[in-house]
Amino acid sequence: MITDFAQKVFQELDRKLPGVRDMLPKKEMQAALQSALSRMDLVTREEFDTQAAVLQRTRERLEKLEQQLAELEKKTRNPS
Repeated sequence: MITDFAQKVFQELDRKLPGVRDMLPKKEMQAALQSALSRMDLVTREEFDTQAAVLQRTRERLEKLEQQLAELEKKTRNPS
């Protein structure tokens, strides 16, 4: 993942500043980039998508429980 990201950074640098790739020491840049990224609290896209799905299910359950609570409150206020 980090190697792919580093490669994309180098490609973008080369696109924006042609020739800069040859001036920068690739291994040192990759090591610096890897070090910077490892200090960040990053997750993979798969982990993000998994957590988003869990959150969606939790929201749906919460909405259902809120609806049930509202119905119970209505029944207790107006007993028949």
